[in-house]
Order: sequence, then C-alpha cells, then structure tokens
Amino acid sequence: MSAPEQQQAPPPPEPGEPDPAHGYEPVAPHWFYRKVTDGRERWVPFSSQDSERLEEAHGSGRGKEDLVVPTSGGRYDVHLRQRQRVAVYWEEEVSEVRRCTWFYKGDKDNKYIPYSETFSEELEEAYMVAVTLDEWKKKLESPSREIIILHNPKLMVHYHPVASSDDWGSTPTEQGRPRTVKRGVENIAAEIPNGEPLQIDHLVFVVHGIGPACDIRFRSIVQCVNDFRNVSLSMLQAHFKKAQEQQQIGRVEFLPVNWHSSLHSTGVDVDLERITLPSINRLRHFINDTILDVFFYNSSTYCQTIVDTVASEMNRLYQLFLRRNPLFKGGVSIAGHSLGSLILFDLLTNQKAAPEEDEHSQEGSRTTSSNRGIEAVKEILKKLELSEYCDVFEKEKMDRQALFLCTETNLKEMGIPLGPRMKILHYISSKAEMQDQSAAGPGHSGECGAEPGSPSQHDDGGNCQYRDVGLGQVSANYPQLDYKPTIFFAFGSPIGMFLTVRGVKRINPNYSLPTCKGFFNIFHPFDPVAYRIEPMIVPDLEFEPMLLPHHKGRKRMHLELKEGLTRMSVDLKNNLLGSLRVAWQSFTRAPLPAVEGASAEAEGEAEASVEKQPEIKAEEPPVAVKEEASLINVGRLNGGNRIDYVLQEKPIESFNEYLFALQGHLCYWESEDTVLLVLKEIYQTQGITLDQPLPGSQ
Repeated sequence: MSAPEQQQAPPPPEPGEPDPAHGYEPVAPHWFYRKVTDGRERWVPFSSQDSERLEEAHGSGRGKEDLVVPTSGGRYDVHLRQRQRVAVYWEEEVSEVRRCTWFYKGDKDNKYIPYSETFSEELEEAYMVAVTLDEWKKKLESPSREIIILHNPKLMVHYHPVASSDDWGSTPTEQGRPRTVKRGVENIAAEIPNGEPLQIDHLVFVVHGIGPACDIRFRSIVQCVNDFRNVSLSMLQAHFKKAQEQQQIGRVEFLPVNWHSSLHSTGVDVDLERITLPSINRLRHFINDTILDVFFYNSSTYCQTIVDTVASEMNRLYQLFLRRNPLFKGGVSIAGHSLGSLILFDLLTNQKAAPEEDEHSQEGSRTTSSNRGIEAVKEILKKLELSEYCDVFEKEKMDRQALFLCTETNLKEMGIPLGPRMKILHYISSKAEMQDQSAAGPGHSGECGAEPGSPSQHDDGGNCQYRDVGLGQVSANYPQLDYKPTIFFAFGSPIGMFLTVRGVKRINPNYSLPTCKGFFNIFHPFDPVAYRIEPMIVPDLEFEPMLLPHHKGRKRMHLELKEGLTRMSVDLKNNLLGSLRVAWQSFTRAPLPAVEGASAEAEGEAEASVEKQPEIKAEEPPVAVKEEASLINVGRLNGGNRIDYVLQEKPIESFNEYLFALQGHLCYWESEDTVLLVLKEIYQTQGITLDQPLPGSQ
C-alpha cells in the first residue's frame, strides 16, 4: 500500500462498533452486582481490576466446581457458579452478580440496566449476524415479551409491551416510549473504579456509637466505614503520591465492628416493649433503640454483653483477616465513634501488658529500659548514702518499680542489714504517700481503695495512676485483645465527661494505656457529645486544642478572615490604650516643679497616681496564635504528643452552632481532615510522611 493510501485510511472504529474492514468483533464483558438501597435497585460495576479477575476465573472455571473470587479489597467473595456476592467480615444480604454485555436505559433514573446473561447472548448473536451479513432491522422478543429492534450499530431501541386485546389473545407491539439499548460497558458512561491497591499496610477496626444508624442519613456502620475507606483512598492519592509511586505504601483497611445488634438480640427489646407507653410511639422507639444504649452500658449486666461483643468481634475479625491475608505484617489500630470510643477506652485501660514489658517499665512508662531502672535505683541508694549495696541490687536485677514493691522480708533475704533496711523502707513509704497525695485531688480520698484483683487494680508501688482512670467503671470482666493496638482514635468522644462523672478529676501525666502507644481525641467544635481530655491531665493551664489543618493545606477562608479581623482589632485597641496611657502619664506629671527641693517628691506623687489607676492590659492574641506560641506537655497518654484535635467548621456551619450540632456529631465519616490525620499518624509509625507537610500540623 502506498504512502498516500495509508494517510487516507479510515479511522479505527469506536469500541463496541463493528469494523467494516474486519467485520464483527466480540463485545468486552464487564461484571456488575445488584445493590438494593431503600427499596431502589441499581446495578453497580465492579472495579476494572475485579472484573478482569472475575472474567479470567469465568473463562477457566466453566463447568467445574464453584470458584470463589475475592473482590472489593477482599471484603466480598463472588461465587461464580451461583452468581452471588457475599460479604466476608459482616452480615449483609447476598447480592446477585451478572456478567454484562448489553444494557437498556431505565425509566426512573435514566441509569442503564443490564440484560440477563442468556438474553444478552441472544442479542449478541443477532448483532453478529446483522454485522456479518449487513442485514439490520432485526427484531427480538425478550423473555418478558418486550421488543428490541436493531436498526443499525448506533441505533438500537427497546419497547415496552403494550397488549392489544382481541379474540386471538394479546400480542406485543412496538407502541409505547422506546428505551435506548447499548452494547458494551464503554458506551453507557458508567463510572468504573480502577480498584484498590492489593498491599495492606495497616488494619483499623471501627466501633460505632449508640443506635443502629451512624450518620444523618440513618446509614449503618458498614456504609459509613465504606465512606471513610473511600475518602482514605483519595487522600492517599493526593497526599502520599510519592510513596505510592515508589511502592512504599499500599492502603489502610478499615473494618466495622457492630455490637448494637448483639445487644438488642438478648431479648431486652421485648422487655422494653412491655413497659413502653403507647403515646408518641416513634419517639419512644427511637429512644429505646438509641439513647438507652448509654444506660445499657452503665448496667453491669449489659455492659458485660457489650464489652464481650466488641472484644470478641474484633478478635474474630483479626483472626479472619490474618487467614485471608497471610502475608500481612502491618500493625492494628482501633477507632471509636461516640459511645464506641468509651467502650474501647475502658477495654484498653483494662488490658494487661506483657510480663516482659512490666519488668522494664518505670512508673508506667513504656519506653524506659531495664538499665535505666537499675540506674535509678543506684541514684536512690546514693542519695540514702547506701552506695555500697548497689552491687547487691544490680545482681538481683532490682529496678525502681521492683524496689517500690520490696518488703522488709525481701530486703532481709538480700542480706541488707537492719539500719539500711529501715532507711530504704522509710524512703519507699514516704514516696508512696507523696504520690498518693499528688494523684488524689479533693474528693479523691477513696480512689486507691479498689478491690484487689479488680480490673483497675495494679500494683505499682503505691502509684494510683491506673486506678484513677479505672475509678467508677462498671464492674465487668474486661476481655483481652489478641493484638496490641498501635493507635486509638476517638471521634466525637464523651470519654472526658464519663471519667469526670465517675469521679476522676485528674489523669496522672505519667499514665499511658497499657498496650496502646497513641491516643487521639478528634472532635468537631459544635459536637454536643464531644469532650476534651487534655485539661484533665494539665488542669492548671488553659490552652486550646490543636486545630486540624485543612486537607488542601490551609485554613478555611472564613476562619482566616475571622482571625485576621480579630488580630487587627486587638492591635488597634492595644495601640489606642497605649496612647491613652502615655497621655495620662504626661498629664498627671508636673511640667516644672514650683520648689526646687520638692521636685523629687512631686515626681514620686505623680508616679504613684499613675500606679493607682486601673491597670490596662493588652488583649491576648487570638486562639490560633496562642496555640502555636508554645508546645505543651500533656503527659504520656499519647507519647508526649498532643491529644485533642478540633476540626475546622465549614462556612455555613459558623452561622448557627445549634443548627449544625447534630451534623457536627455525625460528620466524621466523610471528613477529609479527620481521615488525613488518621493516615498521617498511622504512616508516621512506619517512617512515611506526607508529600508536603500541612501548615499547623504537629
């Protein structure tokens, strides 16, 4: 073929259309599953990755045993022979799966609906004959007696059956409003996701709060966590692009933990139904189904049910996840919303650290090594002028914690004479009393009286830090988790309020969760259920929570404007007050002394009169400036880092705090700022940081 002929060659046909030069080309199938939401049915395409995997299994497994293909990041299994999509980690209605090639436009929402696989094969066969023989106007009748006409490759229509009654029965006609028919998924403008990264770096269990609904749209925890996961994938692409390109990271998996259904399957709903008044029926049932969960948790009977369900469900999910992902080497974190965060907090405070960690701990610190503990004992002995016994204590591997557990019998068995024994015992008792007094504020005289062996009782040399946090907890046998969480995230959490109501006025700065290194308390400023934690650790210092940076790298415009105007007004007011002060001082001071000897006295009186005036203080800078001014030590609960993080309200939310209070409590599932903080802290434990640090982030 000559060059001019090559230049004039017709363009290749679009996907799904016949090529005149080559004739018929088979259609490329795509797999869909049927999803029913609020009685409305829609067909959702699998990701390109999942569809290719399903098609490959379909091609290799026809006629054989039922093949099972994991999809959606391993959260759903597709049984090919049965054409069913089954949830792996939670209970969900089984969905129908279909291998789709032909579609027609629906009546209600103009979404394309796939034909059945059998009828699609008939359509494809008729289409192949029409293309091969160039004979169109093909008419087919569907199983539901609907008419499909293939006019040409670009015009194919579907008619509703309109029955015309006569003596010979009813026959379908071409009357009625036609619906568009399309061949191939590429012609229906479906949004097909690419799929999720196969590598899972970290696992997060998410526990819901009160009631079965978790957001303003009354959706379940599964649907809300799906949103949270989807937001995390977009945040990874936007803020961890370099790490993704270098294949350093994959993704974080979020799995929901449901305890509400187990609680309300105990028969308590039937008991409540007997005593519920018939008036305002809907409101009473709403209260029984949601708000009463708080009272259930404060009942020893149902508290045990709740903590058992949460712990066993997380352990079950963890073991199932490991079986399905045998190569997983990442960490595990937990997150709780509302009451769910309190349940997790109580579980974590009652976890038992490994024995080897207890030996190497010093006053609850999870980072202090055994060597440092022994050195601390040497310093104590040196202070007591008993340095000659350092070798004896070192030989017995006696660290500071072990020293505070020593009795006179123990010291005698170590060969310590009576005099040194008395000195050491006196030192131990005096230090224990000081720690008790510092840990127990007003009204806390009974905090150290926990029953021996109770979940909140920990022997650590008289230190009441563990018992402070466990004070007032419902008496229950708190189960142990099969893993040690890396970080605990609390969303819209009432932990601070519950601790205060239980009688805990202050959290010891040295306290840390026994098995969890990190703790973040994240809340919306208008959330009516959320409370802070840091003021319970540092009660004598007033400071603001950390402002979560916007995921796009700056503060919201209305907050910047508000802060700028506040700063400007403060500067103007300070300058005006400063000018008035100078004017007043010059006015009250005598310009020329009348008597030479009285000049010093007059000056002193003038200065005294100025000092007697009410002192005019310059106003403090706005909150944002104050929070960045200095770093605040908030104890070891989050490894020395800040704990309280507040989201930035949206511009429309700032008009009325009360109007958006409920939305503020339910906003976390789709909050990019919340998700980004979670990802940032998780990947920071692996040494991976954001592409560009956000302003104001820690």
